[in-house]
Amino acid sequence: MTPARIAQLGDELHLALRTRVPVEPLTAREPALTIDDAYAISRHLLDRRLADGERVVGKKIGVTSKVVQRALDVHQPDFGWLTDRMRHYSGDELPIGEQLIQPRAEGEIAFVLKRALCGPGITPADVVAATECVMACFEVVDSRIRDWKIRIQDTIADNASSGLFALSREAFDPRRVDFVTCGMVVEKNGEVISTGAGAAALGSPLACVAWLANTLGAYGVPLEAGEVILSGSLVPLEPVRPGDHMRVRIGGMGAAEVRFT
Repeated sequence: MTPARIAQLGDELHLALRTRVPVEPLTAREPALTIDDAYAISRHLLDRRLADGERVVGKKIGVTSKVVQRALDVHQPDFGWLTDRMRHYSGDELPIGEQLIQPRAEGEIAFVLKRALCGPGITPADVVAATECVMACFEVVDSRIRDWKIRIQDTIADNASSGLFALSREAFDPRRVDFVTCGMVVEKNGEVISTGAGAAALGSPLACVAWLANTLGAYGVPLEAGEVILSGSLVPLEPVRPGDHMRVRIGGMGAAEVRFT
């Protein structure tokens, strides 16, 4: 794909992000679109956002659990960028009615790094050693692709279908967490709607972060010290609307709750 076409598609997604008007699937219009093309589009979209004054504060891994892969019919992980305008904290009101198009919330574990990780060769043990703390988190995914009709290239180009995220106000030592067996409970409007465990995401959230460090390493991009890394959902995606309230609890990592406006 030519650089001009990559820029054009990235500009389309940027306009969709700002106007909340979705676009038709990129793969329907560009059947030869490759994963490398999609990441180039994603990078152009990020550059447009940085030009708007946003600042990168981390990275996210998407589509790590089988339940999410089946829901989206996307069967491999991907990654996207987190910016300061996407970041919120437990107890905040998240303005999905003003900013997002077709939001879905998911419970995750967030890692805050104290030193950089850059593949190849990063292991789960390396992830623990490089992590300052972990915390419960909500990610609210969104798609600028009409009706979530996505293939892997569409979601990659669209910054891994990212929207907003909300971090717990409590932080925990990663060396004291069992990332494989830790349980997650998600409530919506006072009712439990899903449960999961760390093993749901590539066997462990640590494996997810290692995958991200190694995958980005192939592009010469490190996970930087101080960044927030979202390690992927442990539960199904849940559509949300203004007025909804959600809470996530994770064994050994406390809880986070948000209200949507």
